[in-house]
Amino acid sequence: MRAVDLIRTKRDGGELASEQIAAFVQAATHGSWPDYQLAAMLMAICIRGMTNRETAAFTHEMTNSGIRINLDELPGPKVDKHSTGGVGDKTSLILAPLAAACGAIVPMMSGRGLGHTGGTLDKLEAIPGFRVNLSIPEFRETLKKIGMAMIGQTADVAPADRKLYALRDVTGTVESLPLITASILSKKLSEGISALILDVKCGRGAMMKTRDTARALAESLVRVSRANGLKVEAVITPMDAPTGRAVGNGVEVVECIETLKGRGPKDLEDLSVLLAARMVRLAGLTETDDEAERKVRSALASGAGLEKFRQLVELQGGDPRAIDDYSLLQPELNRLVVSSPRAGFVSVMDAEKIGIAAGLLGAGRQRAEDKVDPAVGILLELKPGDRVEVGDPVYSVLFRGEEKLPAAIALLNESLVIGDTSFPASPLVLEAIR
Repeated sequence: MRAVDLIRTKRDGGELASEQIAAFVQAATHGSWPDYQLAAMLMAICIRGMTNRETAAFTHEMTNSGIRINLDELPGPKVDKHSTGGVGDKTSLILAPLAAACGAIVPMMSGRGLGHTGGTLDKLEAIPGFRVNLSIPEFRETLKKIGMAMIGQTADVAPADRKLYALRDVTGTVESLPLITASILSKKLSEGISALILDVKCGRGAMMKTRDTARALAESLVRVSRANGLKVEAVITPMDAPTGRAVGNGVEVVECIETLKGRGPKDLEDLSVLLAARMVRLAGLTETDDEAERKVRSALASGAGLEKFRQLVELQGGDPRAIDDYSLLQPELNRLVVSSPRAGFVSVMDAEKIGIAAGLLGAGRQRAEDKVDPAVGILLELKPGDRVEVGDPVYSVLFRGEEKLPAAIALLNESLVIGDTSFPASPLVLEAIR
């Protein structure tokens, strides 16, 4: 079938048949359409959308463009978690070992940061020697030994997604719900899992800025997951301010380890425990969320979660000394403090601006090929709702060179709003979709 006919059908608002969707995905996989025709189809989908049936079929074909990892030889429930991304969003490094300590098998394929949002792989690579590019046999062996592994997408997993995502990034088609849904789930369906928890972020630092758009994405992800045979639940969580107090890579790993030691920020610990508990319950290891939370908090208090993380670091080539010697993760750098210009209460700490500022310092990428500095970052000395006096420290900035420091500091100043009254903390979960 001709590419132009398929493009014209979707351009005019028609519904693509399953075999037409398969032809499009195969063309992306094998390069039988030129980029301009792939981009034209992406734009047509972005403008016209897809029906539920089309989106489910598209996700199925994207998944089948590569291998599906079979983990049937590993006894136990396989469950993962996916976040749509945010600033300081580091819960994967905490919840995966906690869920594994409770008996779940967690085969986690993660991504890198781009723009103002961080990436799990970049954080893990802040640990000296840590390998995220395990082969599939190594991935299986790590899961067999400790019940968890954290790697990047391999070349033979959902290759159509890699091609189409690269085109979406430069053609203004990133925000399409069907395209986002298929991109996320094609990788998750390839992992060999039977259950998935989705953390859909909503707010200033998220891809979805409003509650309505976050809900629409969550519902699409849940609906298509079920259509493809995956047990799934979603929560919508706020991302107006960063999660926890660290934004960067090495600094976030330190904060995760501190949380596994029972000394982390309350918001980070509570969200990580909540998501891990949902994983444990959805995996069938408990019947209720309350029972699952007690199980997860026991793994946290006993140090079982920390031990799982230590084993993960060692098995994937990292230096386990970093669990206790933070100088291996957070070397001495230049430090500058951003202070409060007035007294009052912290009303806003704009996550997006803080994330961009960290990226300017070298903690993130402006382009996919940029290298990340694992040591630089930003520490939040206060959180929204806290009382502050004139001159109190608000941000501590860890940096190397001063070339982009003024622009980063300007963004941090813009990110901060001091008000006259206090207000209650944001709820941990805005909405749950089951």
